[in-house]
Parts: sequence; C-alpha cells; structure tokens
Amino acid sequence: MNNIKIVGVGSYIPDIIKKNEDFLKSEFFNQDETAFDAPPEVIIKKFKAITGIEERRYVGNELKMSDIATFAAEKAIKDSDIDPETLDYIIVAHNFGDVGHDKQQADTVPSIASRVKEKLQIENPSCVAYDLLFGCPGWIEGCIHSFAFMKAGMAKRCLVIGAETLSRVVDPNDRDSMIYSDGAGATIFENTDSSGGILAHKSATYAKTEANYIYFDKSFSPKRADDRAYIKMYGRKIYNFALSKVPEAMKSCLEESGKSITDLKKIFIHQANEKMDEAIVHRFFKLFDKEMPIDIMPMSINKLGNSSVATIPTLYDMFLKGDFEHKGLRPGDTIMFASVGAGMNINAIVYEI
Repeated sequence: MNNIKIVGVGSYIPDIIKKNEDFLKSEFFNQDETAFDAPPEVIIKKFKAITGIEERRYVGNELKMSDIATFAAEKAIKDSDIDPETLDYIIVAHNFGDVGHDKQQADTVPSIASRVKEKLQIENPSCVAYDLLFGCPGWIEGCIHSFAFMKAGMAKRCLVIGAETLSRVVDPNDRDSMIYSDGAGATIFENTDSSGGILAHKSATYAKTEANYIYFDKSFSPKRADDRAYIKMYGRKIYNFALSKVPEAMKSCLEESGKSITDLKKIFIHQANEKMDEAIVHRFFKLFDKEMPIDIMPMSINKLGNSSVATIPTLYDMFLKGDFEHKGLRPGDTIMFASVGAGMNINAIVYEI
C-alpha cells in the first residue's frame, strides 16, 4: 500500500535543570539597551504566566548537539529494531550546528548529519546524510522530506532527527533567554504495507515582511564586551503571525487528509509558548465551529522549555512512553503535528497511527 509510517522513536532529555529562580540574579535589558523597570522576580513571574515555563534543560559542558542527536537516534533505532545499515537517509534538523561550551562559532563542517552517521558507525555509503535548516518546524519538514523520498521510490527507511543546544546561543541579558532549552528527538520512517501513516502535509514560508521576526544579533547589554551574536526575536509579531497563519495551515492539511476535526485524538504542536499554542489550537477548532477538547494538546514546555526543532519529537516520544496522564493512542487513531518558526516557516502533518 506504500504507506509511510513511524516505526521507531527516541529522545534525549538533558540532565541539567535550570529553574526560573536561577535567573533571579540576572540583569535584563530591552532592545534599546535600557534596563527593565521591574526587579527580576516580577519579570520572571510574568514570564511564567505567559509562557508556562517553570524550568528548562541544558546539556553538560562536554556535550555538543551532534552528540545528543546521536543519543536520540540510537534510541529510535533500538525502538524500531532495524539494522542502521539499511537506512537510506539521515536528516538532521537544527539551526545552529555544534556550538561548543564558551565558544563563539557554530561548527557545521562536516554536516551534523555526517557526524551522526559517523557516531552511529554506519558504513553504507548509500545512506545519505544531510542537514535541514527550517527554523523550529525543521523536524516536521524532515518528515515531509522522508515521505517524498519514499513515495518517489528513492528510499525505504529514513532517520529524521530534531536537535538543538540553544543554551549555547542565548543572550543572558535578554529576558527571552529564559524560553530556550536543549534536547533531541528522533524518528525512523519506513515504507510499509500496513494502513495509516502520513495522510497529508502542508508547508509554507512567509518572508516578504516576516523573514526577520527571529534573527541573530548582539547582546542587549550596554556593558557587552564584544558583538558576539545571539538568538533574538520579536515576540509580539511572532504571536500575531502564528495565530493568523498556523490554524489555516492546519485546517488545509486536515481537509486534504480526508479526516474530520472530530477524528483528531491528539495535536502535537511545537512547544513555543503555552498561551500561544493554546490560542493556535483554539482558533483551529473555531474554524470548524468546534470547541477545543481539554486533553487534545499534550504539553511539555513547563518542564522542558523550548528546544526548537526537538520539541515535537521529544514530546511525541515521551507521550508514547507513558509520560503523560492522558495516553492510549491506538492503531487507526488520527493525530496532527504542527509547527511555526524562523523563516517565517509553518508546517503540519496529519498522521494515522
């Protein structure tokens, strides 16, 4: 039947926990380098109310992004019970490459995917490894790539990884630094004869006026010693963009799949901001004149923060492994993956278990 299905999942959640109270001694500045007119405890309380984040995870100093991508891949390979030599593609979605502890440069030569292939000790030269830069929606886009390869007869098995170490590229003097975290998630896709799999997908890039909503620039601190660049964003613009564009893309994807809004059991959305994610899904259901079911959207951002491309595959792995109260996906159930991020890019997949 040529159906493209996930046959293995794995994730790596770093051990180092950074709680909100760990930022109490931070000095936060605005984009114009003026200091916030509120003490850190007030800033952090408001931050928690908006984002839902209580803590986030960071990798140890000895690890790089390619390391944790490999850890997640190893778990997915074990979960799928396949021979890694049979993989046709290794696709690694990320944004900043290997940034070492206290380093100022991203390292992407060789590619992260080639490094993962080396660390996995895969000998087969026909296993093609490449990186994908698509902002936070990168893992979903990698899934769509693997789907296209397999539908075209170019592959039978693909490993898709989303990994990031955002703790290495955050400005400690920017309030938004509290959003970001590290992590890695991996999935094995296989061309199978069983029913279900990827039913539909949608992707879009809005760049005419939106390209620089997320960008790289110097620290907000007037005391900065150099012009080293850090991840930056225009939060309000992103919020408005996401609420305007993502629900429509989700609706279009669902309609193309042939499934009904009442068929959806779960929506695994990029863990960007708790209030924004809830608003997106509420608006999506409103497009069908429906109320959002209370348990439709598993969330991990409160404990894991925003690890960019890693949020959805880690969330999905945790859900399947029973880390949430509401669980129990069964064969035939319909779910959706959806994301928004730098570019500005959006995408969605409707998937039948």
